[in-house]
Amino acid sequence: MQYKIMLVEHDRLMLEQMSKVIENAPDMELAARFQSSGDALGQGRVFNPNIILFDTDVEGATEKLREFAGYFPHAAVICTGEKWMADKTSHYIQAGASGYLIKPFTYNSLREAIMTYAQNGMQLDSKVITFFSPKGKSGKTTVISNLAVALSRMTGERVGIIDADLQFGDMAVFFNLEPQSTIVEAARDAKFLSPLDLRSYFTKVTDKVSVLCGTKKPSLIDRVSIANLEAVIKMAKAAFKYVLVDVPPGFNPTSIAAAEMSDYTYVIAMLNGGYEIKHVQRSLDVFEAWDDFEDRVRVVFTRVVPCNKEAQEKISDAIDYDVDVLVPNAYMMVSKAADNGQMALDLEPEGQFAGSINSLADIIIHQNDTGRGAKW
Repeated sequence: MQYKIMLVEHDRLMLEQMSKVIENAPDMELAARFQSSGDALGQGRVFNPNIILFDTDVEGATEKLREFAGYFPHAAVICTGEKWMADKTSHYIQAGASGYLIKPFTYNSLREAIMTYAQNGMQLDSKVITFFSPKGKSGKTTVISNLAVALSRMTGERVGIIDADLQFGDMAVFFNLEPQSTIVEAARDAKFLSPLDLRSYFTKVTDKVSVLCGTKKPSLIDRVSIANLEAVIKMAKAAFKYVLVDVPPGFNPTSIAAAEMSDYTYVIAMLNGGYEIKHVQRSLDVFEAWDDFEDRVRVVFTRVVPCNKEAQEKISDAIDYDVDVLVPNAYMMVSKAADNGQMALDLEPEGQFAGSINSLADIIIHQNDTGRGAKW
């Protein structure tokens, strides 16, 4: 496909630099370029562009974008700017823009932006889900990894996993990944990135599932500030349909910040005696401080035997709170899958473990449609 691009950039030197990138591109045509948005609106239609790159580093950018969207209904308008800001970008998308690109850009980043945003636009209805456990060894990693695959298969959407267990995260080990970049680099560079740039810091697991791996050494925890972690999560929400955040056990600055930013928080505990019930109850007592905690906080128990509706009702009664899903004890199958480089979801696709993960995925997909409530 030949992209006919109209470039609107108010800075003359930047206009020249960006023009050269487009002029040297094999599959792009610089149909027109303007320093003034008024000139572009008055003269641009005669060039019939299908892509408009619009400089938002000007006063009144949102209103101007509405005009461009109305004047050029068949063109994708991609915003350009020197810094991505979630709140402003949201206004730009609502005004008719398709996406956002950091300038100056390279040919590869421009082409990826066009291919990503021209058809589907930037994500605005994404869901961020944090997975919290009162203590370690809850089965969180197994649930998150298999859930991510289930969500991608059921929806066809991109799913991003953020391993925010900054000292002892093991998503990279679980997926047998050797990441080039980790959460350390993403947090360091966050202020220079756009959501599209951030995706390159994630390591692909499948075409639709990617992981932002945790630190390579526990000592690197100090390099990921809470403010930068929040920036990464916020940016990931614009890059993926579903963002699953794994946090360290217990209440700490990282887990609290991630939970506060999330649409939903899942409290996950492994049923291995009586203490887990009390731990979950205490966690719910803390989350109860949120005005909307009954809508945002969900509960999952893992390694439950027997794993049936009666057990789900019994545990719900014990904690006085609905349990969304019970995950059966599938330790041997999960270990076998990990040894063979497979997902436990695929070893027994009709089995109870896969059924529980798919049920959880279905709940998450339809949360806005059906509200909360236990489901078997």
